[in-house]
Amino acid sequence: METSRTPQHDPLAPSALAGRTALVTGAASGIGLACAEALAAAGAHVHVVDKQGDAAKSLAARIGGTAWVADLSVAEAVDGLPDDADIVVNNAGLQHVAAVHEFPPDRFALIHRVMVEAPFRILRRTLPGMYERGWGRVVNISSVHGLRASPYKSAYVSAKHALEGLSKVVALEAAPHGVTSNCVSPGYVRTPLVEDQIADQARSHGISEQEVVGRVLLERSALKSLIEPGDVAGAVLWLCGPGTGHITGSSLTMDGGWTAN
Repeated sequence: METSRTPQHDPLAPSALAGRTALVTGAASGIGLACAEALAAAGAHVHVVDKQGDAAKSLAARIGGTAWVADLSVAEAVDGLPDDADIVVNNAGLQHVAAVHEFPPDRFALIHRVMVEAPFRILRRTLPGMYERGWGRVVNISSVHGLRASPYKSAYVSAKHALEGLSKVVALEAAPHGVTSNCVSPGYVRTPLVEDQIADQARSHGISEQEVVGRVLLERSALKSLIEPGDVAGAVLWLCGPGTGHITGSSLTMDGGWTAN
């Protein structure tokens, strides 16, 4: 006889990452904030990296981490971040929507500096320490747009595709050193960036925000609901935990069935 029960989230034990140090970019809000909270709850000391200084400092104080106020579009700022991380979560990103022939070149370059060059620079400095210690976890927050394209998002789509490629190269190079590298590739997540898009689309199309979610953003998704940041953080935490040492060079899709089409 079957019995019904409420599914339970099974996070890592509070001490599972004790002694580990994590670095999370774009950690002041959205997915980054959820990841920072989850990693700290599992015992890691978290470097909270964001250009929103007050929010980063507030979060760091709350979770016992260290705040680093940095604009990831500036190479010198990225190279000034700590290099002692055992876990790197490359999450920071931004969006701009325009047709290719109308896309501002400076905006295209900015998106690539933040979403491709900054992760490269961070890993270039943190991987040697991981190699020396014989353990490390790289988790790159990609997107379904790292696997599929949408019109008017040339910079974001190409940057996420590049991040997927960088992640695979790191996986191959880092494997002999006990370091894994993976992407988590969600569909639309309930973040400030996405909520701003929903409001803009509602105004542009003259429809409700709820209709935007179902008919525009999630048109290709089998599940018609936004992903919560905590769900993405749960996947990140799992990749940093026990039993995942042979998962590397992968892209874990959380897209509600989008790429199943």
